[in-house]
Amino acid sequence: MLIAPLILLAVLNAWFDYQSAGNVATQQDQRLLALVPLLADSVIGDVDDRPLLMLAPPMEDFLKERRSASYAVLDLDGKVLQGADWLGGLPPSDNEPEFHSEEHSGTTWRIVRQRQRTVFGDVVVALGDGSDPRQQWARAVLYKVLLPNLVLLAGAAFAVRWAVERALAPLLALKEAVERRSPRDLSAIDAQASPEEVRPLVDSLNRLFGLVNAQAESQRRFVADAAHQLRTPLAGLQAQVEAWAQAAGAPPSAGTLALPTEQVYKLRNATRRTSQLANQLLALSRADARAMQSQPQQRVDLKALCEDSLQAHLDAASARHIDLGLDADPVLVMGHEWLLRELLSNLVDNAVKYTHEGGAVTIRCGRRGAQPYLEVEDDGPGVAAQEMPRILERFYRVQGTQGEGTGLGLAIAEEIARVHHGHLQLQAGAGGRGLKVTLPLPG
Repeated sequence: MLIAPLILLAVLNAWFDYQSAGNVATQQDQRLLALVPLLADSVIGDVDDRPLLMLAPPMEDFLKERRSASYAVLDLDGKVLQGADWLGGLPPSDNEPEFHSEEHSGTTWRIVRQRQRTVFGDVVVALGDGSDPRQQWARAVLYKVLLPNLVLLAGAAFAVRWAVERALAPLLALKEAVERRSPRDLSAIDAQASPEEVRPLVDSLNRLFGLVNAQAESQRRFVADAAHQLRTPLAGLQAQVEAWAQAAGAPPSAGTLALPTEQVYKLRNATRRTSQLANQLLALSRADARAMQSQPQQRVDLKALCEDSLQAHLDAASARHIDLGLDADPVLVMGHEWLLRELLSNLVDNAVKYTHEGGAVTIRCGRRGAQPYLEVEDDGPGVAAQEMPRILERFYRVQGTQGEGTGLGLAIAEEIARVHHGHLQLQAGAGGRGLKVTLPLPG
């Protein structure tokens, strides 16, 4: 945008120089034409059939001023009678002056020829001026217009690039800071660290972040409050339904009515799913990465965590004849213990729930190189490669999956992984069977 006007100015400058040179050339032609009669009047006689000259004072002044000036007196056939031989040539066909430019000895001359009547007779007077402004204009264009403007353009391009990069450096830093942010990071940008010119933009972004953050926080609180309020009545309802299910499985005593066993079991299963959903929604709300950023971390013993999870799920695994194993090495990491416990519980619960009866589930922790990790592997039906990215989404369940579930277990685990600055790694288990879920943790 800046170089284009500079080029235009250079062209305009050259055009004005050309106009100026044209005006000077016109004045030069007029002066030469005015000197032609004076040169003719300088012929005062003849000597040996050659004209005798006594130059008029204006002619002498002209020749002294212009070292690159020359003259000649020719006969009507163009032969030089007096003066510079190189000015000879075809004479004009009439009495009108004839102007032209001619190259001689590396100089461009402006020459005028005209027939004149003198005491010697009719002759042709030729007068040349080597200070042709047209030639000077061509040199001026090269040395005074083109080269300086090319240097100016190069310098301007460098200066503009340096100035723009220096001026926009804070804005580019702001751009990179925004690009590096997680989609969940809605904290305000430091306006004082931004250049004054973009502070209104930073203030607008901060207001937008604040509105979105407030809306997300409102939704989070609503989910947490709703899930928390549902836990108590659902717990009571589940207790009642569990009692009915036990009563339905026992033989009816005298004076009691037999309960419809199938309907009671369906009600019990629905109550369990609803209670689990409420607990998972509450866990998901509490595990929100934005809400946990300000919470302090502490040292967590991953081996003890794995052992507790093994104990908690051993009965459920035994009921389905699943070999629930532990492969744990002592390792300590910085994190939120109750969140990592929730993550591991969800992973193990999923593995036990979806692995076929008689299968195997292994809980692991330790280090691979310098990287601590938590891992749960099963030999169940596994997940197709194209489905793996989607099973971390909330409420998503693989088509055709058997068993109860809400599609929140892995979503909660992924949310907890984000709190610990990581992501769940999903891959097939040993021998291409089942699913292996790994969480790398900071050392």
